[in-house]
Amino acid sequence: MPRIGGALMLAMDHMTDAVKLRPLGDDYILDEQVGFVLRQAQQRHTTIFAALMIEGLTPTQWAAVARLGEHGACSQNLLGRLTAMDAATIKGVIDRLTRRGFTATRPDPDDGRRLMVELTPDGAALFEAARPIAARITAETLTPLNEGERARLIALLRKLT
Repeated sequence: MPRIGGALMLAMDHMTDAVKLRPLGDDYILDEQVGFVLRQAQQRHTTIFAALMIEGLTPTQWAAVARLGEHGACSQNLLGRLTAMDAATIKGVIDRLTRRGFTATRPDPDDGRRLMVELTPDGAALFEAARPIAARITAETLTPLNEGERARLIALLRKLT
């Protein structure tokens, strides 16, 4: 993997060292617990994401932009479901993206209680510019795995969701 930054290399070195620590005789070993290992993988991905993503987008902001870019305008509630965010989280994400000029909101013409969200022209341009970067982030995250392992990992993670 290309050098992205000292923090990433330090985080990856720390994860490698942690895996080598094996207490003898314990039935519960933290390094073998799915939640702990998933958190380490998430930390790796988040470090890579922060180093490479444009416009200072967070992973949750990118998820909202990407879903709107893929599916077009939708209700804020549906966007929350499509991005696995609760109502309060998606509201905050959309508020921040709207302040930055990447999304716009309007009442749903069929149900005034519902808020529709869409990408602005700047948001659509951001989606197109960030898409190859997001693909690179995924590739960097999965660098230690071969192609078959990558496919298996994604398939297994989907079974858990």
